[in-house]
Amino acid sequence: MPETSEQEKIEETPTVVREEEAGSYGLADETVQLIREALDAENKEAVRDYIGELHSADIADLIEYLKPKHRTQLIEVADDLIEADVYTDLDEAVREDLVEEMNATEIAELVNELEVEDAIEVLQDLEDEEQREVLSELSTEDRLVIEEGLGYEEDTAGRLMQRGFIAVPEYWDIGQMIDYMRETDDLPTEFYEIFVVDPRHHPIGTIPLDHAMRSRRHVPVSDIMNREQKLIDVDMDQEEVAYLFKQYRLSSAAVVNDNGALIGVITIDDIVDVIAEEAEEDILRLGGVGEDDLFGSFMDTTRTRFTWLLVNLFTAILASVAISFFDATLEKVIALAVLMPIVASMGGNAGTQTLTVAVRALATKELTASNMHRILGKETLVAFLNAPRSPF
Repeated sequence: MPETSEQEKIEETPTVVREEEAGSYGLADETVQLIREALDAENKEAVRDYIGELHSADIADLIEYLKPKHRTQLIEVADDLIEADVYTDLDEAVREDLVEEMNATEIAELVNELEVEDAIEVLQDLEDEEQREVLSELSTEDRLVIEEGLGYEEDTAGRLMQRGFIAVPEYWDIGQMIDYMRETDDLPTEFYEIFVVDPRHHPIGTIPLDHAMRSRRHVPVSDIMNREQKLIDVDMDQEEVAYLFKQYRLSSAAVVNDNGALIGVITIDDIVDVIAEEAEEDILRLGGVGEDDLFGSFMDTTRTRFTWLLVNLFTAILASVAISFFDATLEKVIALAVLMPIVASMGGNAGTQTLTVAVRALATKELTASNMHRILGKETLVAFLNAPRSPF
């Protein structure tokens, strides 16, 4: 048989290779390589066939894996196949680069397809003037809601919350509540609880959706609602919100304003993203990196890392000065100079172990003022016990 040319291979019917076929999930390296080759060959049909078979989260991963020139090509070839949700799954630096290439009308079209909290996430990266230009392209209702969201501090419950929720009065029965949910046009896409409010719109209880569906129509709402609930202040930091969900095993929680009125809801799927974001932030701080710079420009990455390296240089100089006081001893016993890097390495590794445990404990609120002395005592004891076991 004659050999198949590289161009003919690309033009064959594409088959997406998925990681789950090998026992894991995600976008396979083989698929990424095939799409790169199709883009280089300007085979638009093959690229569109590949993209059409991918989940939005996998498309976001694909865009991150590609070089900037390939990203631009991909957007040009398969823009209509790339859902708006893809932009919310992208790394912030990559999303900023893509949004910068759009005009105000294109960004407004993207924002219109997103949930309010996701639209705010996209718009918050823009300059104030660009934000105003995009907002002017939106309807009055959408613009007011997004402007309100942008008015809250970044990384707070106000930025994180969903505006769509179901709230009913205490004097209704289950039948009235179900009829209301069937007839209303602005029913949230996903929700886990129904909030019960008083005449001032203050939340006074919740009804889990499964309880509502199992109850008969004549049962009063007040008879089955849970009066004990965890309320989230609109200005609460998102890390505190995540801790609240973890500590009390919440699936959703009401967000209230300064007057105690219900204005939004945060659900567990929102918190999953926060937990991942905060964990990433903690581990980057541990390594002396201020933010995720994997997809940033080399100049930005150099600038953000330089400060920490400068601090390390200063401490290294102090250590060198201390060692210089023992020049005479080092000249007499040359073996000590050989052992110096080993001692420094062992000390650094021991410090990294303790620091890692401490940073994680602080993030999860396991290390507090009440148990600080006990934890520090334990780490000190571990250090003393490990020291004699080291090779030197």
